[in-house]
Amino acid sequence: MAVPHDSMPMEWQDVTKCTVQSVVSIHFCHTRSFETNPAVSAEATGFVVDAEKGYILTNRHVVGAGPFTGYCIFNNREECNVYPVYRDPVHDFGFLRFDPKAIKYMLVIALQLRPDCAKVGAEICVVGNDACEKLSILSGVIGRLDRKAPRYDKGYFDFNTNYIQAAAGTSGGSSGSPVVNKNGFAVALQAGGRTNAATNFCLPLDRPLRALKLIQQGKHVSRGTIQTRWVLEAIDECRRLGLSPYWEEAVRAQFPTENGMLVAKTILPDGPASRILQEGDILLKVNNNIVTKLVDLDSILDDSVGKKVFMTIERAGQAIEVELEVVNTHSITPNQIVSVAGASFHNLSYQQAMRQAISLKNQGVYICEVGGSFHFANAYNPGVLVLKVDNKCTPSLETFVEVMKEIPDKKRVVIDYKHLFDMHKPCMKIITIDRHWYPEMRIGERNDVTGVWDFRTMSNAVTVASPIPGRTNVIKLRSKHPKIVEIVPNLVRVDVSMPVKLDGFPVMHEKGCGLVVDAEQGLVLVSRAFLPNDLGDISLTIGNSILAEAKVVFMHPLQNYAIVQYDTSLVNAAVKTPNFAATSIQKGDETTFVGLNSNFQPVVFETVVTDVLTRDIPHNQKPRYRATIFDAITIDTTQAVYCPCGVLVARDGTVQALWLSYLGERDSDDKVYRFGLATPRILPVLTEIRSGKTPELRMLNVGFRAVQMSEARVMGVSEEWIDQVEENDSELRQLLMVQKVDSDHRDLNEGDILLTLNDELMTSASRLDVMYNNLYLDAVIFRERKEARFTVPTIPTRALETDRLVKFCGAILQQPHQAVRQQISRTPSNVYISSRAKGSPFKQYGIEPTNFITHVNDAPTPNLDTFLEEVQKISDNTYFRLNVTTFDNVRLVQTLKKNEHYFPTIEYVKAELGWRAIEHKTEVGGPMQGVE
Repeated sequence: MAVPHDSMPMEWQDVTKCTVQSVVSIHFCHTRSFETNPAVSAEATGFVVDAEKGYILTNRHVVGAGPFTGYCIFNNREECNVYPVYRDPVHDFGFLRFDPKAIKYMLVIALQLRPDCAKVGAEICVVGNDACEKLSILSGVIGRLDRKAPRYDKGYFDFNTNYIQAAAGTSGGSSGSPVVNKNGFAVALQAGGRTNAATNFCLPLDRPLRALKLIQQGKHVSRGTIQTRWVLEAIDECRRLGLSPYWEEAVRAQFPTENGMLVAKTILPDGPASRILQEGDILLKVNNNIVTKLVDLDSILDDSVGKKVFMTIERAGQAIEVELEVVNTHSITPNQIVSVAGASFHNLSYQQAMRQAISLKNQGVYICEVGGSFHFANAYNPGVLVLKVDNKCTPSLETFVEVMKEIPDKKRVVIDYKHLFDMHKPCMKIITIDRHWYPEMRIGERNDVTGVWDFRTMSNAVTVASPIPGRTNVIKLRSKHPKIVEIVPNLVRVDVSMPVKLDGFPVMHEKGCGLVVDAEQGLVLVSRAFLPNDLGDISLTIGNSILAEAKVVFMHPLQNYAIVQYDTSLVNAAVKTPNFAATSIQKGDETTFVGLNSNFQPVVFETVVTDVLTRDIPHNQKPRYRATIFDAITIDTTQAVYCPCGVLVARDGTVQALWLSYLGERDSDDKVYRFGLATPRILPVLTEIRSGKTPELRMLNVGFRAVQMSEARVMGVSEEWIDQVEENDSELRQLLMVQKVDSDHRDLNEGDILLTLNDELMTSASRLDVMYNNLYLDAVIFRERKEARFTVPTIPTRALETDRLVKFCGAILQQPHQAVRQQISRTPSNVYISSRAKGSPFKQYGIEPTNFITHVNDAPTPNLDTFLEEVQKISDNTYFRLNVTTFDNVRLVQTLKKNEHYFPTIEYVKAELGWRAIEHKTEVGGPMQGVE
């Protein structure tokens, strides 16, 4: 726990008073995943080690190996930008640079690094940003100097160094804190700790001190390696490994206080030591000097880059002299990144190779950031090495780039790869190369002078692959009713890829199933649980054989389906247009379910309709498309719950209902409901599309729920109306009540009971279909225990569709989509934050999705046009103000720093020929503005 400042011993008060003048809170972003670091926004600690030149020491896992942005806050709350100067390729330390002139109201004090003062039993204080607090001072005692480097989960890990173990209960945010002694010297660097004990792990400062001196002199920090991981083992263990009495006596005589020796733990294949050293070898001498400490071995190797060292090792009791070439460690640490087809790649790093004990040579390229065409890896821990693309080997980043340059847009290619954590298992996947949503191939290179990554376009002239016609035979299933299984070839797999997360949809890739509803025109009906919007690519797999590209023709605003179309001239399949029932299937009817299961295999079973009930899918905390009011068909088998798509078919082959997936609320995973939708609901729309028209539906932008007659009586509905309902619909016996009025609706109120529309009694969701083709509706409602009659206007459903978005500082901004308006009473602005990227300014400064932006620098931004006008006036890398209103109507003012270098402003606009991207560039300012 933090020690109260006024209760400390007097000698500590002076120490901490000076120390806090050097400690800074670091707020940083890794703007994209790279090597072992995921894209992230976080806080950590650092401390000034050179006040004149502006150098800050912190951890490597803070500085990161890839693109970095950040700022530091001093004890008096002054703030300035920081830029990476150096990150060690192995050990957990790095240096950031700030402009000392930017700190005007506080004397910045540099802490002196004294690794020699780290002693067992010494009292220490960890002064830092513990648990994301502004400043915490935690006391402790050094317990060990020879602890093995902590090994974290699947990310970064340190090796070839011992750590200092101390008893001080630090937590998140304290990484990079100075560990100071009573004399005010920094004796170690806080790196990590246990969450279940008051134990923390600190990096010794021998190597950071050497690196700092070289940086201060403007020299390169040389780092050498023989690609071997050494560990300090007790002499008793070394004896069991074959240490002879002669060498044990020699070591103990020269180092009487030492009780361990270095043993080779991991030797990388194809490295300098792979054919010379063996695991279990005991290190005796280096360049004719006995070496028992990792820091001494590190020092020798760092000073011998490009040279050879002479080692004496003992193997099974026999002393062997070997000669080894020292490799530059920086040369096997990636400093380039290539972005193509929506994903990012770099060469395999020394860090990753050592963790898995694999060779660095010809292993393929590493997917550091998944997405686009390469979305088959895990987004949080990609761990995939691409070995071949389109049957061409890609052993390095250079060859990968050349192979990708030759692949046209929309070509399907085979990817051979291995997972970094399972190198024994070769994997293969077929993907479609996307160079239309991601036309540019860009390479970024780390610049240690400016502290930012320099990006340039390598190739953006892309040809398009010609579509390939396909054919397939009939899929035959055994059945006593052959007319029923004729529908099986019409069930197709649907794969959807989206370049951005639009309308609150949580993922960018989805797969599901659909039904060919018109074989002559290539029309396929798909659930909107798989196809939430029309921004993206759609691929159909017909008969498990033919791949066909499709485009969106129509998206129903309420009934959870979309209709897409493929080019029938490219598809030769035994698919027939089904016959659809013109009357709705009823409760108790016998029918047959034909569908695709979760493995996309056809299933057939006889069943009975158990219910037809009015349903409303629960809304999500982050609004996204949902079916609001519909007549849901359920059947008496649980097998259908596992089928994302299917049909209910009569014995003569007539399709009675579509079986659809409905995306529900989201907790840790998405909840998916599955119900049937009667075919009469889709026939009017399908008929218009078949005739070459685009359905122009209209609707009441309100939400309804069903109320039973018992509720209606309590609410005051007259017995005359209740009698009419019971006579008209003796099975359901319900009316529809207005549950939620959309934010721009002014005619109906919450609580209104809808009696009739255009003289038709509203007892089910299907009867609301009358609204789709009328500009105005004559409504009879029951409001405040009185009957009322008036005319209600409808609105065109196209007005509710998203046709524009803006990517700005890592956020997706759009007009509030339909799901937002269904859940909110008033929209404060037409600039709605739909989502945000990891490692982006919006994530770093805590501006949440589902918020509305109302002003930029006090200028009103009621829509995207005014928003773009205002943000283009702002120089890059400068602060500006946002007035934000939360979803719960709480108004906030938040400052944000613009970052065009890593997060350019891009606008997506839907036109007649589809969506197109427009990049908006800021001409003023720059990423290094104000830094010398």
